[in-house]
Amino acid sequence: MHLGIIFRVTGTLLTFFSITFLIPVLFALHYGENTIPTFALAFIITLTSGLLLWLPLRGGGDLRGGDGFLITALFYVGLGIFGAIPLYFAESTQMSFVDAAFESMSGLTTTGATVLSGLDDLPKSLLFYRQLLQWFGGMGIIVLAVAIFPMLGIGGMQLYRTESPGPAKDNKLTPRITETAKALWYIYLGLTVACALSYMAAGMDFFDALSHSFSTVAIGGFSTHDASIGYFQNPLVETVAIVFMVLSGINFGLHFIVWRRRNPLQYFQDVELRAYLLILVSLSIIVVALLTLDTPEGVSPIRDGIFQTVSIATTTGFTTQNFSLWPSVAPVLLLLAAFAGGCAGSTAGGIKIIRVLMIYLQGMREVKRLIHPHGVFPIKLGNTPVGDRLIEAVWSFFSVYAILFLLMVTFVIFAGDLDFTTAFSAVGACLNNLGPGLGDVALNYADLPASVKWLLMFTMMLGRLEIFTVLVLLTPAYWRR
Repeated sequence: MHLGIIFRVTGTLLTFFSITFLIPVLFALHYGENTIPTFALAFIITLTSGLLLWLPLRGGGDLRGGDGFLITALFYVGLGIFGAIPLYFAESTQMSFVDAAFESMSGLTTTGATVLSGLDDLPKSLLFYRQLLQWFGGMGIIVLAVAIFPMLGIGGMQLYRTESPGPAKDNKLTPRITETAKALWYIYLGLTVACALSYMAAGMDFFDALSHSFSTVAIGGFSTHDASIGYFQNPLVETVAIVFMVLSGINFGLHFIVWRRRNPLQYFQDVELRAYLLILVSLSIIVVALLTLDTPEGVSPIRDGIFQTVSIATTTGFTTQNFSLWPSVAPVLLLLAAFAGGCAGSTAGGIKIIRVLMIYLQGMREVKRLIHPHGVFPIKLGNTPVGDRLIEAVWSFFSVYAILFLLMVTFVIFAGDLDFTTAFSAVGACLNNLGPGLGDVALNYADLPASVKWLLMFTMMLGRLEIFTVLVLLTPAYWRR
């Protein structure tokens, strides 16, 4: 344990994050809003705190062992608190601190669960700030810091591994970790620009196009309107959202390989991507069929069915309809689809398709072993054999994931005296970084007790950091190193 180095790096990252508060000031100046003192206060507090951590401990030294776990956890907790400052002090929001922290953590973890209402009347600088939180959280502020601060040295790999989603975290796209992080952010930025331009071409104004491109590519789901994407009532806007939600749910490493080799056919050689698209298409057909058989008033089975399926299954959380009121098993089916989420190495939440695929293949192998006890059945992803160590890691992740999910549902029911549907969907939506749930959290989380909101914030962080990064800090062995 190297607490001095840990605090120094955390202070560096926090100092870097303070710049975030200056960007919305440009919108406040443009629209003549009185939020500038609020963002200035947030900037000063965050910058001062970061410098107080960094200045006394500045100097040499690199991260070692599992130091990255503690830095990542400290950083996300810190961002949740410091990121809440503008929301808490803004006169237009009138939020309690727990609500401001909930909104901040929801944005940074790209969950998209909100306690705010009346978004259409809020200052645009605050609305943009919420979207910016999601955009930074999508690819990971820590990965961005690794790209910009080579001074982190070997510790950069520690941060990259602990913050990046997916079962295989040791693969680098380039020889140097800083180059890998930069490559990912170039692709992320390119998708964001393309998404914003597409939204504008579809009919959005510049502000909405930029804001929604942030939350679309980050797979976050925050909107600048209470009605979310449904506000625009525009099939072209919804089509753009579908395309970029699907693209953002694909492994960014695969995007990089396709870009570098200039070969789009590389996409279809990826087993996880084929499974991802098959799930989205199959689920869309089922939901459209269910809505066609029993069509609620004002719902277009094909248009709304496909949009909500892609939005929920990729854990984005945009809405055009209140899908929780849809008939039959459609709402539950969509919520369960979010548990699978998108591809590893994407901005999506959930267990990840590659893990679901491995669990399925392992299950099929056990069935074959029952029929042929002495047979040898290697697991392969395409033509690539999968080692037993990785299969064990996937099963371990799934087991801990399931146990934690059930425990958090129990805690939430106990802490808030909630019905099972609300508790189940709230925990599922936060653990999978989805946002909208069922029951009392279908539209908003504002009415939940403060104790439940703190539990759900912890759940969001568990989901964003894929559980083990946080749980390792709760083991005595980690602190005895």
